This record gives sequence, structure tokens and C-alpha cells, in this order.
Amino acid sequence: MTAAARKAGWGIAAWLAGLIACGLLVARTPVTADLSAFLPRSPSPTQQLLVDQLRDGVVSRLILIAIEGDTPDRRTGLSRAVAARLRGNPLVAAVENGERTGRGADGAYLWTNRYLLSPAVTPDRFTPDGLRKALENDLRLLQSPAGMALKQALPADPTAEILTLTDRMLGDGGGPASRDGVWVSADGTRALLLVQTAAPGFDLDAQQKTLDLIRNAFDEARGTDGSAHLVMTGPAVFSVQTRDRIEADATRSSIVATALVAGVLLLVYRSLRVLALSLLPAATGTLAGIAAVGLGFGTVHGITLGFGVTLLGESVDYAIYLFTQTQPGSPARRTLLRIWPTLLLGVATSVVGFGTMLFSSFSGLAQLGLFSITGLVVALAVTRWVLPTLLPEGYATERPARMAPVLTALTRSAPRLRLPLIAVTLLSLAWLAYQGPAIWASELSSLSPVAESDQQLDEALRRDLGAPDAGHLLVTGAATVEEALAAAERLAVPLETLTRDRLIAGYDSPALTLPSQAAQRARQAALPPPDQLRAALTQALQGLPFRPDAFAPFLADAEKARTMPLLTPASLDGTSLKLKLDSLLVRSGTGWTAMLPLRGVTDPQALAARLAGIPAAHIPAAQGAVLLNLKEESDTLYRTYRQEALTLAVLGAGAIMLLLALALRSLSSLVAAVMPLAAAVVVTMASVTALGQTLTIFHLVGLLLVVGVGSNYSLLFERPEQSPALRERTVASVAIANLCTVIGFGTLAFSAIPVLHGIGMTVAVGAFLCLAFAAVLTRRQPAGPETPTHG
Repeated sequence: MTAAARKAGWGIAAWLAGLIACGLLVARTPVTADLSAFLPRSPSPTQQLLVDQLRDGVVSRLILIAIEGDTPDRRTGLSRAVAARLRGNPLVAAVENGERTGRGADGAYLWTNRYLLSPAVTPDRFTPDGLRKALENDLRLLQSPAGMALKQALPADPTAEILTLTDRMLGDGGGPASRDGVWVSADGTRALLLVQTAAPGFDLDAQQKTLDLIRNAFDEARGTDGSAHLVMTGPAVFSVQTRDRIEADATRSSIVATALVAGVLLLVYRSLRVLALSLLPAATGTLAGIAAVGLGFGTVHGITLGFGVTLLGESVDYAIYLFTQTQPGSPARRTLLRIWPTLLLGVATSVVGFGTMLFSSFSGLAQLGLFSITGLVVALAVTRWVLPTLLPEGYATERPARMAPVLTALTRSAPRLRLPLIAVTLLSLAWLAYQGPAIWASELSSLSPVAESDQQLDEALRRDLGAPDAGHLLVTGAATVEEALAAAERLAVPLETLTRDRLIAGYDSPALTLPSQAAQRARQAALPPPDQLRAALTQALQGLPFRPDAFAPFLADAEKARTMPLLTPASLDGTSLKLKLDSLLVRSGTGWTAMLPLRGVTDPQALAARLAGIPAAHIPAAQGAVLLNLKEESDTLYRTYRQEALTLAVLGAGAIMLLLALALRSLSSLVAAVMPLAAAVVVTMASVTALGQTLTIFHLVGLLLVVGVGSNYSLLFERPEQSPALRERTVASVAIANLCTVIGFGTLAFSAIPVLHGIGMTVAVGAFLCLAFAAVLTRRQPAGPETPTHG
């Protein structure tokens, strides 16, 4: 065995070992659609709070359910049956549908601890006058429709603390419409349920299991009869749908692109073996890219996975350049040595461009950078050290040579279009300047893959259910849990004032579920000793139609509350209120953050001005609290993300120009290589925006790809060849590579996922323009020995 053969054998062995290692890594790497992968790795405190809300906030755990169709009685019956099947399942933290049956643990917590929980417990409440007023109010309520429920609780709770708590914490007042004790929509056409998942919002596998559980419960309850059907919305539903859509689109696009590219290559090379070898660098690069992301980040985002089909568009070019430019009688290794410097420089430009993405503070963008760099480098390495060994002995293709003269003639006549090209480029620049910042999407929702109809359904169900949208939060922080709860309690006074002034419709607070220990001690101190309370009650009962011994349970419960241990977070174990507390009271860094969701905010600016403008002497608790508009913060975060991506793209473009300048060592060659790229980027941006689209961060990623792909065309067109025959083969190889690139990225343009659609359309249009503009702007290179500056 010769040294060359041994070297080739070692190359094949290393490639096979790498395939096995990458395959094992990919098999163990989970796929995620978590939006926080495209949020900062080192966020500000406000951004961190936003990220936490998106990942694990109370809203991210909600599933809104509607049962439609069939008769009203059938819908309410199905609601009860589905709720009964879901309650008690470990995947479900709470199920609400208007029934009282699901609130046993919550009701027991509130009833047993009502005197420690109720903010109405004050010393005046248990004086003879205070008790007298409470008893007189009880008499009025007994004559109302609520009298039956009050009658049961009255002996143990004459001050009606439980009514205040249940109305506030369980939503008995002003909730959804009801039919036969079950929630229904305002128009009565839907039965409604609200499910809180036990798993955090970012755990998509657990959310998927919960959704499957709900569907199975509905199918079992409905049986084979009836026309009712299930509808679900909410962040968990949208996240799972997004992941599935990304994976489905990526898979579909990969299959279609591979089939079309394979058809083109089979038509050109007329060999299944060569076809397989053409796809080998792209397949190996994709596998290595996913493995590198999994190794570096622990998970691979669905968007990064979808990006795999784009790698096919560029990395398959290397094999095309090798096979098409190999002449009869000349071995492939000789061709490779001739074009290797140009291929290496082309890949280096892409690596430098994508390398800037690795420095992004957003892990999702860094994932795309690492994936692209790894995939392209590995694809080039396979082309260099594996393909020549696997090619048939004496391989050469004649078919590209037959089409080459036609393509060469077109490129020779293309420079006549320089003036029109300059005019189009200037017109595009003028269009972009006229549009200004409006060409850029400024809202995070621009990346949302959720259909508008699904968003409208979600809004309708939220209105019917009164579910929180967490659009506005009042946030306050402290060093300890106790201090955070105390800070939340101090906000009650200003918030009640804002409610009375109708700037908000209401609010929630973690201190309603678990008061601070200081507040609990104050309420215990407000409860009189047994003899004093009995004397006050006896005096209050004079002249009222109650038996003197009717309130013995009240005296016993008050004394028990006066001496019972204080409540702690552990006291909420086994209740759905535990999840509520954990969602509103969260650890942030070394401290704790209390979040108070505000309901019915109709004028955010007026509310913010009111909170900021009230002197501390009037509402001291409002000082230090931050009003957080989650939509505004998310959009601000996205704009920050976009600006960073734009900065990185500009730096990447600058680094590419610097690399080309160092490699070409000629100003004229540099200008000739860069001009087609710059013109293609400008015209592509103008074309996309003229079609009514706004540019997102992923269009920027696409433009980086355009520069990376297009640099190969410019360099190969500028490259002097040793003979006219080689020039013709070079032109043919570039044309075939461009067609495969347009196919590979063009399939993504039909994706419903904004990210994949943006990248696909941008690169498909940009790559074609790079080829056309390179042909128009290229300098005519005479046949002759290859100059070292290009090789």
C-alpha cells in the first residue's frame, strides 16, 4: 500500500469515526422551541423578569379550553366530566370550570386560616360596635340570594372574613358567565375551562403530555356520540404547536430541497454514485453542526434545526465545483489543488461573517453562528479529503461541458447590463433611504408563528374567562421573602386608590395568598382573648334575633387563630394557591421579587404618570415599585436584539472585506469581488421590503449567508483560468451551484414560520442576484497561468 493510499484510508476512517460520534451526540441532544433561547444570556433585571415570565410565569402555565358544538346541556356535562378526569393528575396543578368541587384544598386553606389572611382583621373589627355592624350586615345578607351559603358559615364566621377572601382569591365575583354552575362564554355557545399546568412553560415535553391528557379526557367523556369538539389556546398550546411546525417545516423543506437538488445533480452527472457523493459534504456538515450546537449549548433550538436545510444550499456547492471542473484525463485531486485556494477563501469569508454571531449575547443567534461555521468547515473538509478517494477512478463529466459554451456566452454579454444594474442599485438605495427605520420590524410579535385566527380565538377566550394576560405588572423587590411580602402589602393602599379612581379594574398580590409574618402577628394581636371577645359578642347580640350560644364555633376558631403557628409557604402545599404564590413571588438573583398583576389597564401612560407623580408622602409604598408593561418591554428587548444583530452583521461584513483585502492584495480585485455582493444585498433588501415585508433579525442572518455564498461566485468569476475550456467549466459549475442554492433556500420561503420564511426568501433572492451581478460586473480574465494572488 502506497503512502497516498494509507493517507486516504486514514481520512476515510476519521470521517466515519466523526459520523458515529456526531450521530451519538445528535441522538442525545433535545430539541426545544423555547423563545428564551433568543433572549439575552446576561439580561438586565427587568429583562430577566420578562424572560422568567415568558418561561415560567403564571401566564405561561395557563391552558384555555372551550367545548363547542352539540347542545348546551351536553357541553356543560362534558365540562364537568373533563374537569373530573383532570383533577388529581400530577401533570395538572389546578382545573377551574365554575364548579366548587375542585376547590376543596384551597377552600380548606382559606377557611382554616381566614383570620390570618383577611386584611379586614383589625382591633376595631372585634369591639362591640364592630361586631354589631358585622351582625347587622349578616342579617341583610341572609335575606339575599347569598343567604343560604352565608347561613352555613355564619356561626363560625360572623364577620364574614371568608366571603372577602373567596371573592378576592377564587374569583367568585364578576367572573365568567355560568350555566348550571359551569362556566360558559358570554354568548353561551362554549363551555369554558381553565387549566394550570404543574410543569413550567418552557418544559415543552411536559406541556405536550398535558395537552394529550386533556384531549384524551375529552375523547373519553364524549365517547362516540355527539358533535362537540375541543378547542385549546394559551402559551403552552402555542409553544408546542410552534415546535411541531418548525420541525415539520424543517423536515418538509429538507425532503423537498434534497429531492430537487438531487434531481438537478442526477440530470447533470448521470450517476447515482456521484449524486450521493455530491450530497455527502452537506449531510456530514449538517450532522456535525447539530452535534456542535448540542455539545456547546446542551439543546438545539428548532429554528437552528430548520437552518440545516439552508446548509445544503451552500455546502453542496463545494462538490459541484470539484466534479464539474474535473476534465477528462485530469484526476479530481489535480482539480482540487487548483481550486482549493479559492474554495478556502470563500469558506473563510463565511466563517468570518458568522463568527461575529458567536459573540452575541443571545444564545439563539450564537447557536446559528456555531452551526453554520461548523457545518461549512466540515463540508469543505469532506470535499477536500474524502470525496477524491470515493470518486470513481478517472471520473470526469461531459454534460456540463456541453452546456458551458451557452452559459459562457451569456456571461460575456452580461457586462452590457452594467448601467441598468447601477440604476437599479441606486433606485434600491433611494427606496431604503425613503423608508428609513420603517423597514425594520420593531415588535417581538413579528417573529410569532401563531396564526392570526388562533390569536383572535385566544383573545376571545381570555375575555370570556377573565384570564390574566399579565400585560401590566407592578413589581417590587427585597432581600428576603418576608420583606418582599411586606413590600407587596404596602402597595395595597395605592392600588385600592387606583381602583377607586378607575385607572385599574383590580389587582392580585402574593400577600393575599401568604401575608407577611408581621401582618399575621398584627392580625393575631387584633383578636381579643376569649373572655374579652365573649363579652364583646354578648353586648353586640343585644336586641338581635340570634341565639346567645349560636356563635360558639366563632369563639373557638378565633382563639385557635390567635395562638396558631404563623403561615409559611409550606402551608400552601397541596393547594393550587401554591402555584399562584410561586408565580407571583420569585427569586431574582440574591433577592426576591413580588409581582402584582394589574387588571383592566386602559390607559398605561396615565397609570405610569400617576404612579410616578404621586409624592412619597402620600403613597410611600409606590416609591421603588416598577410598573412593567410586558409588551412594551418585550418589544424594547427585541429592538435591542435587532440592533445587536445589525451591529454584528456590519462587523461581519467588515471582517469579510478585510479578509478579502489581505488575500487578494489588490484594490481592483477587492472592488471587483465586493461590488456584486454589495449590490445584491441592497437590491435584496429593497425587493423584500417592496413586497410589503419588514426586515427582522433573521433577514440579517440571511444577508450574511448571501455574502458568504456570493463571495464564492465573485472569486470564481474573478479567478484567471489556464484555458477557455476551464473557464467554461468554471462558469458551468457556478451556475449549477447557484441553482442548487436557490432551490435549497427557496423551499424555506414557503414556510409558515416567519424565521424560516425570512431566511429562505432573502437568501434565494440574494444568491441569484449575486450570480447575476457577478457576471455583469466581472472583469474579463484572459486565459493564462493562474496568478498567485487569486490562488
